Amino acid sequence: MKISKFPLVSTGLLLLTSMHAEKNEVKTKMNVLFIAVDDLKPVLGCYGDKIIKTPNIDKLAESGTVFLQNYCQQSVSGPTRASLMTGKRPDYTKVWDLQTKMRNKNPDILTIPQYFGQQGYVTTAIGKIYDPRCVDNGKFLDKESWTLPYNFTAKEYYYKNQQPVLHYYQSKEAKELVAQIEAMPEMSGKTSFEISEYGVKKYKPSVECLDLPDNAYQDGAQTDRAIELLAVLSKKDQPFFLGVGFARPHIPFVSPKKYWDLYKREDMPLAKFQEHAKNSPELAYTNSGEILAYTDIPPLCSFTDSKVNQIGIDKEKQKELIHGYYASVSYVDAQVGKILAKLDELGLRKNTIIILWGDHGWHLGDHDLWCKHTNFEQATRAPMIIAMPGYKPSVTSSTTEFVDIFPTLCDLAGLQIPQVLDGKSLIPILKNPKVSVKEYSVSQYPHDGKMGYSIRTSKYRLTWWMNKGFRSNNAFSRDKIVAKELYDYDKDPLETVNVIDENLYKTVVNDLDKKMVEYFKSQRTEN
Repeated sequence: MKISKFPLVSTGLLLLTSMHAEKNEVKTKMNVLFIAVDDLKPVLGCYGDKIIKTPNIDKLAESGTVFLQNYCQQSVSGPTRASLMTGKRPDYTKVWDLQTKMRNKNPDILTIPQYFGQQGYVTTAIGKIYDPRCVDNGKFLDKESWTLPYNFTAKEYYYKNQQPVLHYYQSKEAKELVAQIEAMPEMSGKTSFEISEYGVKKYKPSVECLDLPDNAYQDGAQTDRAIELLAVLSKKDQPFFLGVGFARPHIPFVSPKKYWDLYKREDMPLAKFQEHAKNSPELAYTNSGEILAYTDIPPLCSFTDSKVNQIGIDKEKQKELIHGYYASVSYVDAQVGKILAKLDELGLRKNTIIILWGDHGWHLGDHDLWCKHTNFEQATRAPMIIAMPGYKPSVTSSTTEFVDIFPTLCDLAGLQIPQVLDGKSLIPILKNPKVSVKEYSVSQYPHDGKMGYSIRTSKYRLTWWMNKGFRSNNAFSRDKIVAKELYDYDKDPLETVNVIDENLYKTVVNDLDKKMVEYFKSQRTEN
């Protein structure tokens, strides 16, 4: 089994550890603050965005490493989180949707917090770390992962003890609708969840902007609880692994008015390219069904001449949605700032590994797409920042993937890296941002019974769409390829043209084809 050690810059900490008695040795281990942000694309100041206001995440970035070319394994919450949390790719976890339970397919699969718990850590979490639909979906949220029970935010943490209704909203309209539903005879005995599910069919706006404090909504109330948890964990003899998962900027974009006020609607940047790429297969696109489920977004394609899977949201609504996304990012940024301030107040920063990640990207109108659910750049590229005491701050363009998080955290914490993991430790990049640990990342997405596999190098993206139930760990044959895509990001960063059949790219295609086959061979398992 591979054993990873602290880098030389941390030898002082190791020497200090050896000087203490066995009981105190545990205390000198690095804590882990594990921050997940739902649907966060790299729209952050530290990623070069000139409009967004994210001072707290940017400050964290100044003390850590910013991974500019980081990619998820599948651009939807359940599969990408199952993959990230286990260090295994989706074809191993067999979680490709939002219904499959991770441990139904792999009862003994090992997760990051589970492994840290086995090494003497106290592990617990609050908010969305796993997608609850892909674990046990109850009060445990993967019981095997946590040495302390998972934390839920009680109503007393909310402003005036009033949790949002219909899952998300604090508006007068939403509350009146809930009161009407509760008065219906057929709703007698129904749970609050069942009432909400009924209500959102009638009232489910994509945005809400109200002049309320942070804790009127889930992320603000949860942050208050997370701060309490930090204080409790700081008093324990064992090191801790604390997961904090934020719900925004997942749609609906609900956040206090002060975050909306940071921006002007007219300044919101519309996507420059809102068409399907030339020569691209329809398999590559989604109908943006997630956003069409909101009651203020009509299915425009039903009465226009748009192509298949195009919805054509008008420009004013686009600007409102982008405004809401930006406001939601700033809202979460403020919550991150509160947690980091508490970490500093408790004197924990010096012995805590901090990692912040967004589970996948998000289309904001590019390709006429909204939400995620594709293999394109805007859906697969996701932010990741790692701050470890003793390492110089840096920005790297080296290719990384979410499967790399598990081995990296083990390496940073001085724990053995389980041999079964698919990723690689990123410590070489933390030491030298110009170093590479892999040539490419791999993402995948299913559509219409096919599976698209996408290799992203520093310059190109090759995607193969496979039929006949093919998965990367099965026997490969070329007759299973039904469509191909190639995009050149140096010349065409907006993915406007699929150049797979252009003579100029024959050598590139041959090279990337070999890489794809090699990848499939590396994933092959015997049935």
